[in-house]
Amino acid sequence: MQFSAVKRCAMGSVRWAFHCSSWAPSQAEWLLCARCVQPEEKERIGQFMFTRDAKAAMAGRLLMRKVIAEKLQIPWDKILLQRTEKGKPFLCYGSSSEYPLFKFNVSHQGDYAVLAAEPYRQVGVDIMKTDLPGSGSIKEFFRLMDRQFTEKEWHSIRSMNSDWAQLDMFYRHWALKESFIKAIGVGLGFNLQRIEFEVSPVNMDIGKTYKQTKMFLDDEEETWAFEEILLDNQHHVAVALGEVDQLLHQSHKINDVTESTFELLSFEDLMASAVPMSDEDPDYWINFQSKQEFPFRQRTNVKKETSV
Repeated sequence: MQFSAVKRCAMGSVRWAFHCSSWAPSQAEWLLCARCVQPEEKERIGQFMFTRDAKAAMAGRLLMRKVIAEKLQIPWDKILLQRTEKGKPFLCYGSSSEYPLFKFNVSHQGDYAVLAAEPYRQVGVDIMKTDLPGSGSIKEFFRLMDRQFTEKEWHSIRSMNSDWAQLDMFYRHWALKESFIKAIGVGLGFNLQRIEFEVSPVNMDIGKTYKQTKMFLDDEEETWAFEEILLDNQHHVAVALGEVDQLLHQSHKINDVTESTFELLSFEDLMASAVPMSDEDPDYWINFQSKQEFPFRQRTNVKKETSV
């Protein structure tokens, strides 16, 4: 492969976050967003039952297009995104070999949609919100999830000094596992007990990026690196980073990530490079307006959270 074929991939790491739950799109904003994503994605987003999920999915697609348009300088309306058999989005632009080293991943859960992008290594990102189980106790929830973690991981989770702290550590581990699974693109079916995390430090400060956590695959320590950050007191983000190819590292003088923090984008930031690709569809707003924000059971949980 000729290095000249990837010269436009000379970009740094990207970490973006968008606060979906505080976004109350107007009719004009929502219809503009719909015009700025691919038709099949517009249709898929329109099928979500709740506005919470539709907003998060829309933000995720816009984040992907934004990073490609701004960092690879591909015109917004020329970007073609497709999915692997396992459902992982990837860039398809002419010959896929034009940008073989550019990797990106998105995640949305809780109040945020997040994106992580890397020019020379595999990347996966996951966000999890510490939240009370939809029904039943935390103890019962842990029992149902027992097979997802190793004995050492459960010891780390249950060693915390309160139910809420244990739940918080549970979601921290879950975000780490999901970030790795998403980075390698295997989807469902991977035995999560094959991977074990040794988290460090135990306590994290909001807004600070931590890189000490280690992963073991089949009991062998891996060279994968992990970034962890608390966006606020409930949202854990984990970024899984594959090993940098040493040849590329030397030839392109790519530095390992030394400090990565998530930049919180406004709606104006999100749409700064957007270009409409289709006509306006007024029925799409009617469809959006007909949805509930989130399930009734979750509305009940939101009230409970205020007393925790």
